[in-house]
Amino acid sequence: MWSGQTVGMEERILTEKVKNRIVVFAAAVFFLGAFIWCLLKPAVPFSESERRSLKTMPSFSVSGFVSGKFMKDFESCSMDQFPMRDSFRTLKSVVALYLLGQKDTGGIYLAEGYASKLEYPMNTASLDNAASRFRHIYEKYLKDRNVKLYLSIIPDKNSVLAGEKGYPAMDYQAFARYLQEKTDYMQYIDIYDCLELADYYKTDTHWRQEKILDVARRLAEGMGISLSEEYMVQTLKTPFYGVYYGQSALPLAPDEICYLESSIFDQCRVFDYETNEEIPVYDMEKAEGRDPYEMFLAGPKSLLRVQNESADTDRRLIIFRDSFGSSIAPLLFEGYSEILLIDIRYLSSELLGNYVEFDNADVLFLYSTLVLNNSDTLK
Repeated sequence: MWSGQTVGMEERILTEKVKNRIVVFAAAVFFLGAFIWCLLKPAVPFSESERRSLKTMPSFSVSGFVSGKFMKDFESCSMDQFPMRDSFRTLKSVVALYLLGQKDTGGIYLAEGYASKLEYPMNTASLDNAASRFRHIYEKYLKDRNVKLYLSIIPDKNSVLAGEKGYPAMDYQAFARYLQEKTDYMQYIDIYDCLELADYYKTDTHWRQEKILDVARRLAEGMGISLSEEYMVQTLKTPFYGVYYGQSALPLAPDEICYLESSIFDQCRVFDYETNEEIPVYDMEKAEGRDPYEMFLAGPKSLLRVQNESADTDRRLIIFRDSFGSSIAPLLFEGYSEILLIDIRYLSSELLGNYVEFDNADVLFLYSTLVLNNSDTLK
């Protein structure tokens, strides 16, 4: 009896050893195969889904190897160039949200059919930095000039989604008050109550141009102008997969981009200081590119000048803005003969005097909470 039990135990131990060896062998084959695949497959320089450049194989040097920089760069490269990387990212996100019941994946959560990234808490140091940059521009270019100064803050999607769904959210009214106290030389135009969830794209950070006519009118009224133009809504055929689609790696349905057409736009000339050439109000080539939202005034541009040849006024508007400003600025063209759009994320404020005449103008600082709460990009 004892001998039979011993034989049975030995058989089970042998079986376990065989299983363990099979698992180890399979894992070794998998990782070796993945390693060989990584070496043989062409490097992918750009991730379309994440909209960022991917790390490629670093060049080897003795000093880089000794300092550890080579291995650090190699590790980043191996993660970025791993075979079927997007598929594994999607699997990870789906398992995290739907099987493990996590509330978010990489800070991105889903609610009411919308994807959004947590923006919390309020970063007072960042607001201080933004206020400091604005103050510098005021002192250097605007103080004691014939200008009217305005500030407006664009609340991000979380302002109408996160708190209601139990996610941590900033106090957006406190956010606005904090910045107003730091910029008391400007008149504040509150647009918070103009926005609702449907005004934002489901897969992206930005607002929908066809939904923000009321925001444009609020801004115009605050600056003492009236808008009466009626627009025709057009819809892009290209599906729009916003920034959260790529960042979350979730199988989200695409948005559609609508844009507003007006006869006024035919009378407007838009000059791009980066390329020294005129550009269209809507760049239809970019509408079919990596980020169709860049169709609005050609996307991220440091300095644009718009001349409205049909204007019955000589009023000028200078907008310090981020990417949200690209889609709302055309809705303000009607009220001004000239509009300058300045993005100090790409153009140092020290250089503005070389390009911009600041006298006799309305000046609007129009920034989203996303940029203000992460203002290290402002120059």
